Amino acid sequence: MTHILAQYRTAVIPLTAVVTAVPPQNWDAPSPCEGWSARDVLAHLIQTQNETLTTNGVVLGDAPDTAPDPVGAWAQHTDGVLRALADADLVDRPIDWFFGPTTIGATFGQFYVWDMYVHRWDLARAAGLDAPFSDAELDNIQEGADLLGKALHMDGMCRPPIVPASGDRTTQVLA
Repeated sequence: MTHILAQYRTAVIPLTAVVTAVPPQNWDAPSPCEGWSARDVLAHLIQTQNETLTTNGVVLGDAPDTAPDPVGAWAQHTDGVLRALADADLVDRPIDWFFGPTTIGATFGQFYVWDMYVHRWDLARAAGLDAPFSDAELDNIQEGADLLGKALHMDGMCRPPIVPASGDRTTQVLA
C-alpha cells in the first residue's frame, strides 16, 4: 500500500460515512460553499479528482454523475481512485498541475485529502449532519491551509477566513 493510498483512505472513510448519511431530500440543500448544493460539493470532489487522474494517463472513464445517485457515484469514483493510488509508479508520476510541477501522489496527499476533509464539513452542514473532526484531522486541515498559503484564497478556491471571536477548534480551523 502506498503512503498516499493510506492518507486517501483515512480521509475517504469518514467522508463516505457523511455521504451515505445524507437524507435524499437534502442533496439539493445549500452548502456553506456559496452557490453550491450538497450535490454540487460532492460533484466537485468527484470531478476534480477524476480530471487530475484522467488527464495524466489514468483510465477511469468519465466522472460518475451525481444527479441520479450521489451515493453510488461516490462509491464508483472512490473505488477507481483507490485502485489508482495503490500503484506506486502512478503515485510517483510527475505532472504539471495547477500549482506547478509535482507528482500525482503529492497532489492527492497535499491537496485532495485536505479538500475531502474540508468538504466533509461542508457536506455535513448542508445535510444537517454532525461531522466531528479528530485533532489529527484538524491538524491536517490547518497544515494544508498553511501550505496553500495565499493560493488558498485565489478565485475559485476559498473565501478569505471569517474567524469567529470564539468557538471550538473545529469552528476556528474551518472558518
